[in-house]
Amino acid sequence: MGLMDTVRSILGVSAERRTLVRLKLVVVVRSILGVSAEADATRDADPEDLFGMSTAYVTMEADLGYDNAGKAALCFSSVDSTDFGAMVEEVEAILEAGAEETGTTFDSHADDHGYNWVVLDDDDPEDLLTSIHFAADTFIEQGYGSRLLAAVFAFDKSSTDHAYWIYSFRRGAYYPFVPKGDHERDSKTEFKLQSVLDGELGIEDDESYWYPLWPDRPGGYPWD
Repeated sequence: MGLMDTVRSILGVSAERRTLVRLKLVVVVRSILGVSAEADATRDADPEDLFGMSTAYVTMEADLGYDNAGKAALCFSSVDSTDFGAMVEEVEAILEAGAEETGTTFDSHADDHGYNWVVLDDDDPEDLLTSIHFAADTFIEQGYGSRLLAAVFAFDKSSTDHAYWIYSFRRGAYYPFVPKGDHERDSKTEFKLQSVLDGELGIEDDESYWYPLWPDRPGGYPWD
């Protein structure tokens, strides 16, 4: 059974087993976004790849009808280290200082799966890209690039109809994610996004690594 088949089988359970499901999903996440993903990667991750989203924002709106949601997020795993904690605090301090100039606000928190998020809000996609690139680049410069998991860029058609481009730092590639309903994905739209943006973004060829970052509620965001 492939990784995506494992995810689908885990998700097809009753609500009463949701806690167990989440625990199993953590294992799957670690496999898909973690060590095995990095070992199988065909190229190294490069923070400069994030700037590919600059033109993708235009294409998503003009060709696909998806507006910039004004949100992007960096997902990373923590490490029990004073040096790592100081680095994260440095990133947050600079983002906070930059908010006065760019208007980009942010929130940082840990989710129920033990992963950490820096969530950025700004209607200007260039400001979002600059901020998320700065944060990712700082991790790498400080020797913590291996803790980076994903950069997530959100697009909206309505208040509950979202699409995402996710950059996997372990794979060095983007992939689309379009959730619908309760833990279902709109594969047709995902493949359409892949087709339209292919060549504009470096897209993951192996669909088993198109890991769904499910929100806790339908219409929500993965970091909520």
